[in-house]
Amino acid sequence: MKKDTFRKAGHFLHLWLGLLSGLVVTIVAVTGCIYAFEPEFRSLLQSYQNVKIQHAPFLSPTALKEKAMPYVYATPADSANVIYGVTYETADKAVKLAYNDTKQGYTIMFLNPYTGAYIHQLALKSDFFRIILAGHRNLWLPYPIGHQIVGWSIFVFLLVILSGTVIWIPKKWNRKSLRNLFTFKWKGSVFKKSYDLHRVLGGYAVVFSLVFAITGLTWSFPWFGSAYYRLLSGGKALDEWAPALSDTTETATFQYPADQLWQQALADYPIGKQGSFMFDFPQQATDAYRICYNPDAKTYYKRQFRFFDRNTLKELKGGGIYGLNADEASTADTIYRMTYDLHVGTVGGSLGRRLMFCACFIIATLPATGVVMWWKKKRKKVR
Repeated sequence: MKKDTFRKAGHFLHLWLGLLSGLVVTIVAVTGCIYAFEPEFRSLLQSYQNVKIQHAPFLSPTALKEKAMPYVYATPADSANVIYGVTYETADKAVKLAYNDTKQGYTIMFLNPYTGAYIHQLALKSDFFRIILAGHRNLWLPYPIGHQIVGWSIFVFLLVILSGTVIWIPKKWNRKSLRNLFTFKWKGSVFKKSYDLHRVLGGYAVVFSLVFAITGLTWSFPWFGSAYYRLLSGGKALDEWAPALSDTTETATFQYPADQLWQQALADYPIGKQGSFMFDFPQQATDAYRICYNPDAKTYYKRQFRFFDRNTLKELKGGGIYGLNADEASTADTIYRMTYDLHVGTVGGSLGRRLMFCACFIIATLPATGVVMWWKKKRKKVR
């Protein structure tokens, strides 16, 4: 009796919470499917990201900044524009210089890393994939509003997944019940097919759905991210991301600190040969130089952020768990740093991304098949 009551509660929660969150979940899943293969589409459609390899060194961040200034500050009205930094990739890729345009917003300028020659620029507010990402994160609504709607809808979806798992598990475990769990029956009415699609495909996607929901919620709510890390670490508090600050009482030690830091980075990392390297300039008096090296351009969890005082280039502590070298990170730190890679499947390579794409596609169909089932049952009750 208690088991039946438990299952009835599961059915009730699964139905009404699913109806409550279904539309948002569908939008998030569909936009996630479109965004899944963004790198491949960019590589195919944005040929300006590629350059001819030259037997010459990359220009320094300072030199590239100077090459970009005539474009960033083309008119007196552009005086409020701000150059943030540059990102280097492998020898066959253009350098990306990031800056804020007072009219266009956050903009990426592509430059030749060997000569600094201008190639192209892209305002992200008009970029197709950024528009898709905006739908995924905040439903194309103002961010403070849309982000909350998405976050709470995914939280409700997490409860839908758990309640669905409760009613998906068979009452009796035998060969027939297991076959029914994972086998789709092609014969039958639209209702029967919808039921099988919802039950069978939902079963296949349940683990991936949990990964999507949990990793997504770590970005939506700081309290969820903190609780998730405490669970991973056995109760330890999360050392959250925070930039380091320069000491404003120090006097400048180097005439050209950015160039000095660049030379140090060249000695520390195989820039241009492997992965990617980001170099950000300080904007305010308290800002520090920020660099980030990622040895694997296909994943993000191995990145390490480092900060240096803008006056003395003394290395500063910052970045939380993302300021650790990947080899120094604990198991909990590593799993938490994998949040994005787990979310999109890159942690499993190309196979992982394809699996997550398929799971995301299945999730997009679940609200629709669920509504068909609910509508059919509702009509039966009316009759």
